[in-house]
Amino acid sequence: MKRRTKPKRRNVALRMVLLLLLVLAVGAGGVWCRWVYVQIESYAGQDQAAPSDAIGVFGAAEYDGRPSPVYRARLDHALALYGRGIAPLIITLGGAGGDEYSEGAVGREYLMGMGVPEEAIIAETVSRNTEDSARRIAVIARANGLRRLVIVSDGTHLFRIHEICAADGLDVLTSPRPRVAVEGGSQEAERIEHEILSYTAWRMHLH
Repeated sequence: MKRRTKPKRRNVALRMVLLLLLVLAVGAGGVWCRWVYVQIESYAGQDQAAPSDAIGVFGAAEYDGRPSPVYRARLDHALALYGRGIAPLIITLGGAGGDEYSEGAVGREYLMGMGVPEEAIIAETVSRNTEDSARRIAVIARANGLRRLVIVSDGTHLFRIHEICAADGLDVLTSPRPRVAVEGGSQEAERIEHEILSYTAWRMHLH
C-alpha cells in the first residue's frame, strides 16, 4: 500500500504546483492588462499638442478616394492644429486600402482641398500598419531634420503609437482626434481590447 500512495502524493503535489503557477500567470496577465489599459486611457484623455516641427496623421479607411468619417476627423483635427500654428508641416500616413488610392494620398488631397498648400504636406503612401507607419515617419523626420512631432490619431491608438515612435528615437507629443457620430460604446471597448493585445504583441516582438 505504501508504494502505491507515494506516486499519488507526488501527482497531487505536482497538480498543486501547476495550479499555483496558472493562478500566478493569470494574475500577472491581469495586472499587465490593467496597466496597459490605464496608459491607453491616460493618453486618450490628454492633448499634448505644443509647437513642433510637424503634425503626423495616422491613416484610417478611405472609400474610393474619400476619407472615412474617422479618417476625416483625424485630418480635420490636424488641420485645426495647423491653423493654430502648432507646426508648419503635416505628414499624412498610410498605404493602399484595397483600391487604387492610398490613405496618405487621400489625406493629402483632402487637406489641399481645405486650403493647406501642397508644399506644407508630405504624403507617405506605402505603410501597411501602425508599426510600419511609425517606422516610416521616423525616416521622414530624420530626412527632413524634424526633431519634434505632434501625432494625431484615435485617442485609444495614441499610447501604442507613442511607445513605438519613442523606441525609434522620436520626440513625439500626442493629440487625440474628436469623436465622431458613427462611434459607440461597443466600438470603444473593441478598440481598447485591440490596443491591449497589439501593444502586448509588439512588446513581445510577435510581429
